[in-house]
Amino acid sequence: MILPWFNSSPPEDFEKCVNLCYEPSNLSPNCNPSFDLKTSLSAAVKVSRASRSSVDLYNGGGSVRGPKIVRGDDGYVLEDVPHLLDYIPNLPGAKSPCVTHAIRIDKIDQNLNLKSSLSSSAAAAPVRASILARMSFVGKPRLKIVEGEAGYVLEDVPHLTDYLPDLPSYANPLQNNPAYSVVKQYFVNVDDTVAQKIVVHKSSPRGTHFRRSGPRQKVYFESDEVHACIVTCGGLCPGLNTVIREIVCGLYHMYGVTKVLGIEGGYKGFYARNTIDLTPKSVNDIHKRGGTILGSSRGGHDTAKIVDSIEDRGINQVYIIGGDGTQKGASVIYEEIERRGLKVAVAGIPKTIDNDIAVIDKSFGFDTAVEEAQRAINAAHVEAESVENGVGVVKLMGRYSGFIAMHATLANRDVDCCLIPESPFYLEGPGGLFEYMEKRLKEQGHMVLVVAEGAGQDLIAESLRSMNQEDASGNKLLLDVGLWLSQRIKDHFAKRPNMPITLKYIDPTYMIRAVPSNASDNVYCTLLAHSAIHGAMAGYTGFTIGSVNGRHAYIPFHRITETQNKVVITDRMWARLLSSTNQPSFLNSQTIEDSKKEETPTQLLDGENCNENGSLDARESQLI
Repeated sequence: MILPWFNSSPPEDFEKCVNLCYEPSNLSPNCNPSFDLKTSLSAAVKVSRASRSSVDLYNGGGSVRGPKIVRGDDGYVLEDVPHLLDYIPNLPGAKSPCVTHAIRIDKIDQNLNLKSSLSSSAAAAPVRASILARMSFVGKPRLKIVEGEAGYVLEDVPHLTDYLPDLPSYANPLQNNPAYSVVKQYFVNVDDTVAQKIVVHKSSPRGTHFRRSGPRQKVYFESDEVHACIVTCGGLCPGLNTVIREIVCGLYHMYGVTKVLGIEGGYKGFYARNTIDLTPKSVNDIHKRGGTILGSSRGGHDTAKIVDSIEDRGINQVYIIGGDGTQKGASVIYEEIERRGLKVAVAGIPKTIDNDIAVIDKSFGFDTAVEEAQRAINAAHVEAESVENGVGVVKLMGRYSGFIAMHATLANRDVDCCLIPESPFYLEGPGGLFEYMEKRLKEQGHMVLVVAEGAGQDLIAESLRSMNQEDASGNKLLLDVGLWLSQRIKDHFAKRPNMPITLKYIDPTYMIRAVPSNASDNVYCTLLAHSAIHGAMAGYTGFTIGSVNGRHAYIPFHRITETQNKVVITDRMWARLLSSTNQPSFLNSQTIEDSKKEETPTQLLDGENCNENGSLDARESQLI
């Protein structure tokens, strides 16, 4: 037995151990039943590393050194870049100055070795030359898991044939579409997947993957049988109309679908009989407008009534655009449709201006929001620097996460302090906000402060809070931290007659989300809409679409609703912001350590997430 990821045979005892675990009927009499698979495999990998994982430096002729190649397991090849140590081996090293910053980027005290990785349910499966694929539906929601060798895990999405096994398939009409006739290898292989993590160590398990989006050779709907509908729910977001337009036009121009309904007013529009016919002509220029032509609402989700309406109208493709609450509702709709055995594909397109949806790189409308926020920050800066001791306060959206505030601050470079929900702060005392403001005003005579709407809620007096109040979508109602903070700043400096301030407060919240999407978001919305169409036509259902490491993928509903994406204050992006604004972190060492234990970094911190032996720490960072 030769494993495909070794150049030479592994040790004999390792082969016997794999046979013991995988083929008990073929067990050799010489096998030790108590042999430890993990120990044996670890030993085999060490042999493999000794023979393959060395750095091969090839001379390319003359004085130019050839490529620097590092080879690892499972066909892993790293085309490395040169390092000064390659030709100055005794070069002394120094500790990075980053560790002396206001917020230290310390090592995360965790360990991930090969043995613990292989003890996971996927990696502990016997390693074979061909992929071992098996489906398991467990719990609620039911998970469709495909496991392969070397720790490969595919979190698959449902397919209509899972509960309609005799469903016929048809040739994809794109084969006859002149617009796509020149595209080479246009159809996506059914086995193509997208890795959730692309920054890995050479000995890391292959990890979680998602089904790659795109058109398949076979579809499960004929063009004239498709009766699609589109619904938008929740708050407004730049790009909603673009997604609507591209679903309608994509269905028509790519698949010849002519019957598309628009459900007005959110989920309740399904059973309130509010619908409009959507055609390429009627949606031709809606991408130039803000908001949504279908209208929107929060709440109104009655699963039985919604599915009854879908069934009564003969709808067989449902496109649902909305945030995490909307996607939870879409998941429930899919489950009811499956329970009834209906041939209806349910596709979700995640929407939130806050960019706090898990797994995906970003949500549509985020780029537009950051760009639009620049106008408010620029206005605050002009106001602040035009008077002595001028202070400009700008409140931006960000109920639970501060991505808009952080990115807008980094993009603008005129901001002196940024406050977000993930980073607690305090006002009084050494290292507090007021002390920093006094210092900044003495240095430059003005100051601009950006605050996310969810920041500082713990500081607002209990009598003024709305902790137990929620909107129709279940979101906690927050008081205006911008107004509260502005008043506290005024009160503080009123006690210092030698430093009178002039404060201007700007709240561009609804200006930011009500504008049309910019060029970048328009392109992104188009790709999301087309990916959703291809998935539904190929028979996939119960999925949401998003970009994962730059590749669009079909993601199970539960993966984007089980948690929220948040700014990680022990990550390099937040460190860049602190370096840009020169603000204090407002954190003590214990808070930093607690944050590291609770949150997963969004990026690898060069060398800081690694153990002394070079292996990655247990919580490899999840890329945004």
